[in-house]
Amino acid sequence: MVAKHIIFIGRVQGVGFRFTAHRIANRHQLTGFVRNDPAGTVEMLAQGQPEDIDNCIKDLQDSFAGYIRETKIEEVSPDLRYTNFKITF
Repeated sequence: MVAKHIIFIGRVQGVGFRFTAHRIANRHQLTGFVRNDPAGTVEMLAQGQPEDIDNCIKDLQDSFAGYIRETKIEEVSPDLRYTNFKITF
């Protein structure tokens, strides 16, 4: 298992991004979270198999192609506290 910390930049709040991310992450059997950041970005921690994380990110980028301006991805250590994928606030 690997983990990636992802920041989505653009018009990503108020457009259903977190709920779509939750659905897509669950489809790819990932654990972690997605949440709005006060700076107007969306932060995501995705944990699972590398190809599942990459496919999840691609699906989100495809779904919100007109909204995401930039995606920052950093590999981080897995956090075993997350046993499912959730929307946090």
